[in-house]
Amino acid sequence: MATKAVSPDKNNAADYPDLQDHISALEEAGLLFRIDRPVNKDTELHPLVRWQYRGGISDEGRKAFLFTNVHDSRGREFEMPVVVGALAANREVYRIGIGVPLEQIGPHWANAVNNPIEPVVVSSAQCQQMIISGNDLLGDGKGLDALPVPISTPGFDSAPYLTAGLFVTVDPDTGIQNMGTYRGGLKASNRMAVRMSAREGGAGGYLHWEKYKKREEKMPCAVVLGAPPAVTYTGPQKIRRDVDEIAIAGALAGAPIKVVKCTTSALMVPADSEIIIEGFVDTHYLEPEAPFGESHGHISLEDFNMIFEVSAITRKAKAVLPSIISQVTPSESSVIKRVAYEPMFLAHLRDHLGIKGVKRVFLHEPLTNIRRVIFLQMEPKTPRTEVWRALYGATSLRADCGKYVIAVNEDIDPDNGDAVFWSLGYRADPDKDVEILRHRDAGHGPKGKDGTRPEDSTLLIDATLKREMPPLALPKRKYMERARDLWDELGLPPLNPESPWHGYSLGDWSEEWDQLAERAAEGGYLENGKRSAQRRRAGVKPNTHVRSVPGWDEDQTENEV
Repeated sequence: MATKAVSPDKNNAADYPDLQDHISALEEAGLLFRIDRPVNKDTELHPLVRWQYRGGISDEGRKAFLFTNVHDSRGREFEMPVVVGALAANREVYRIGIGVPLEQIGPHWANAVNNPIEPVVVSSAQCQQMIISGNDLLGDGKGLDALPVPISTPGFDSAPYLTAGLFVTVDPDTGIQNMGTYRGGLKASNRMAVRMSAREGGAGGYLHWEKYKKREEKMPCAVVLGAPPAVTYTGPQKIRRDVDEIAIAGALAGAPIKVVKCTTSALMVPADSEIIIEGFVDTHYLEPEAPFGESHGHISLEDFNMIFEVSAITRKAKAVLPSIISQVTPSESSVIKRVAYEPMFLAHLRDHLGIKGVKRVFLHEPLTNIRRVIFLQMEPKTPRTEVWRALYGATSLRADCGKYVIAVNEDIDPDNGDAVFWSLGYRADPDKDVEILRHRDAGHGPKGKDGTRPEDSTLLIDATLKREMPPLALPKRKYMERARDLWDELGLPPLNPESPWHGYSLGDWSEEWDQLAERAAEGGYLENGKRSAQRRRAGVKPNTHVRSVPGWDEDQTENEV
C-alpha cells in the first residue's frame, strides 16, 4: 500500500467524521433511536431493529438504533454500546455518512474511484488506546467473548456474527491491501470462522488466501469494526484488484485517511476505527461455519470455511460496536449497495455504452436482494433499438445482477408492483417484447443440497409504450389535489398516495376532447350534447371509433339531424 508519513502533531486531528461523530450527526438530525432499557443481544436486539423493515415503515421513517444497555442470554452485561442502522438505515442516513446530496452520490463515487487519495501513516491511534493480547484473549468473558456481538437471525444462526466488519488482507506478491465486508462467526474467545466468497469474481481476500496457501503460510488478516463511514462504505463495493479501498475512501472523505500499523502484523488499518481484531487465517485447515442468515434472504447452511486465529484486539477506550441488519431485504446492507449501485448502472448504460433515453435505473429491493430484478426507466418515445440496447447492456455490468431486466416508461414507479403489472399487462407483448439469455451465473443465492449452484438465465422485457394510448382513467391532477385538501379538512385518515394517483395523457388525446372534459367539469355538459348531436351518422355499426368514419368531425346539416 502506498502511504506517506505525517508529523506527530497532526495525529489527533482528522479531516473527516469517525463513527461516533456520525452517530451524533444522526441523533441531531432525528435519525437515531437511543435505547437505554436492557436489551438481550442474543434474542432481542436484531429482531427489534428488523421490525422497521418488516413492519410497514417507509424508507423515510427508518432510523439507526443505539443500544446502551446490552446483555446476553447468560445474564452478562456489556459496557460497550451497540449501534445498528448507522450506515444505511435509510437513504438519508447514507447521505449524511457519505457527505454529499443524494443526487450527487453517483458522481461522487465515480470521482473517488478515478481520483483516489492515498492514506497517511500515523504512529499512534485511537483504535489502539487499549490492546488485548496473549492470555487476556483466552476464556469466558475475554477476547471475542467480551464483545457484545449480536445474533442476527435468532432461531437459525449458530453463533453471534460480525456483520459490519471490514476484513483487511494483503496480496503477498504486490503488497496491495484489500478490504472487504465478509461474515465472521464467533467460535471461541480467540477464534472465528470467516466466509470469503470463493466463486468467480468473488472476494479479494479469498484470492490472497490462495496465494498464501501456495506459500504454505498463514494469511495476516485484520477485522476493522466501526471505521469512519467513508471507509466502511467501500467494503461492500466491487473495486479493481489493483486499488486499495482505503485510497478510494480518502477520495470519498475528501482527505487522506489516517492509518496505523497493526500490533501483531504489518497490515495497515484505519486509525480512527472503534475496534480492530488482529489475527492470522489458517491456509491448511477449514472448519464448518454457519448456519447464518445471509443477505440473499435465505439461511446459508454449513460450509467449510476459513479459520481466523486472533492474535490481538485493539480498540478505543470508549468504543461502540457496529452491527448491520442484513438477511431479507430491504435491509441496511441492501441500502448500502443500492444507493451506490443504481448510479453505477446508469453511468454504465448512459456514459460508457452511450445509450440514449435511459432516465433512471432501479434495483428492486424488497425480498429480491437488489440483484435479481432491474428496472430501466426510459424517456418517452425512446427508439425500440435503444430500449433493447439498454436491456442487454444492463446484463453486462455485473455477472450476479439482472435475472429479470424490465424496461418501463417514466410514469411507472418500479417500487409499486401494481404499476409494474399494469405496464406488463398493457405495454408488453410476450411474443415480441421478451428475450431470454441463457448460461448466466446464478450469482449470490442459496446452494442446492449437493452444494452447487445451477446455471441461471436472464429474462429481458420491453414493457414501454409502443404506441400512443388514451389517458389513464383517474381525475386530472388539479382535481385530485383539490380533493386532497378537502380530505384533510374533513379530518379523514392520513393518506399515503400511490403512483399513479392522478390521470394524465399517454399520447392519444386531442385538444377538443380536453375542451369537452373541461366544459363538463364546469357544468356545461349540455353544450357537449349539442355538439355530438350535430355529428350524428347513419349506417354505422355500434362501437365504431369516430376517427374511423370519414368526416366524423364535420357537423351534419340540420335536416340530417
